[in-house]
Amino acid sequence: MDVIASLLQNVPIPKFIPVRQHFTRQQVSDVETAVYQAIADSHVAERIQAGQEIGIAVGSRGIDSLPTLVRALVQVVKNRGGRPFIFPAMGSHGGATAEGQTAMLEHLGVTESSVGAPIRSSMETVDLGASSLGLPVYADRYAAQADGIIVLNRIKPHTSFHGKVESGLLKMLTIGVGKQKGADKAHQLGFAHMPDHIWDISKTIIEKLPILFGLAVLENGYDKTAKVIAVPAERLHEEEPRLLDEARALMPKILFDPLDVLIVDQIGKDISGVGLDPNVTGRFPNSLVSGDLRVSKIAVLRLTERTDGNAAGVGLADVTTAAVERNIDRVKGYMNSLTSTTMTTIKLPMVLDSDKMAIQAAVKTCNCANFQEARIVRIKNTLHLEAVWISESLFAEAQEQDNIEILGTAQDLPFDEAGHLSI
Repeated sequence: MDVIASLLQNVPIPKFIPVRQHFTRQQVSDVETAVYQAIADSHVAERIQAGQEIGIAVGSRGIDSLPTLVRALVQVVKNRGGRPFIFPAMGSHGGATAEGQTAMLEHLGVTESSVGAPIRSSMETVDLGASSLGLPVYADRYAAQADGIIVLNRIKPHTSFHGKVESGLLKMLTIGVGKQKGADKAHQLGFAHMPDHIWDISKTIIEKLPILFGLAVLENGYDKTAKVIAVPAERLHEEEPRLLDEARALMPKILFDPLDVLIVDQIGKDISGVGLDPNVTGRFPNSLVSGDLRVSKIAVLRLTERTDGNAAGVGLADVTTAAVERNIDRVKGYMNSLTSTTMTTIKLPMVLDSDKMAIQAAVKTCNCANFQEARIVRIKNTLHLEAVWISESLFAEAQEQDNIEILGTAQDLPFDEAGHLSI
């Protein structure tokens, strides 16, 4: 690496200015009360009968107040005299093992003690036959044995495809409840077919299983719950496309475009299904989908602790660090990739010894005529975009935007002696 260090040592890194981006602040004040109100408004609690075993599907996504949401659903079931249990609905995540999926729930704060219901985790599935398109349909064994099923998920734009439905309740029914086997079949023809497959397979699951309702969550640009909606099973295909439009309007974004370099402090499955959300970076693993933001080079510096070694998304970066490489659990990322049929996200980009070298490499290769004038934004991750750092070249542009607040003066990035940042 000495020759690489020598090549990069004189590449300048501009000074950075802390700024705050302002987004829509729609937010519920009490998440638990919002769950009860949503269920009361939709009159779906009456579908739960005394003595029934009710499975609550919980996924692997980092959703605001997830334990509170699950606990409220558990209480709703108990209030009706039902016997609730939690089952992981996360396709091949958690290394496609029952223990791994239970561990993922625990990472998200969902345990038997935190939500008041047992967790039943299995990768075994039941064959539900074929969909109208002839696709095989599978469901979690415990879910298939339940008297009723409630599905909980956040609705948001997907990271690999666009369509009338993307990430949400119907996708969770198709891929989450279907476990690794169902996810594998849904992905077999690639993401270009995914919206149609989700639409088709989820209809069959609703027909074959006792799906009672879905609890949809929308989040604002600050990763906080903006809205909670209970949707009866028979109206999911009607309501979810509308809710997706609402979710898209609420999403945060980087308010500077184009960029020479985007520095991402951390990526992880708890941040986004692809580690760093392409809806934010503009860089999608699916070549059929393009984003709004134009970025020349992306540098990724760390994995989150909660991603538990799953580095899905690192392949969308141009350069990363040895700290990321050391913490990669390849099996977890490979399971996702083999199931989704997308190899791009788990490819390893250029790996350099320090944060400083990774950033210098991104600057050197961004094809900017003057490195000191490079247009650079540094973010914590693609989920938290309120407080960001911008290079000095973006200062005038920031001053002109009403939704940008300047928080301080230009300063050097605080590298330690080894060239690392405190992240």
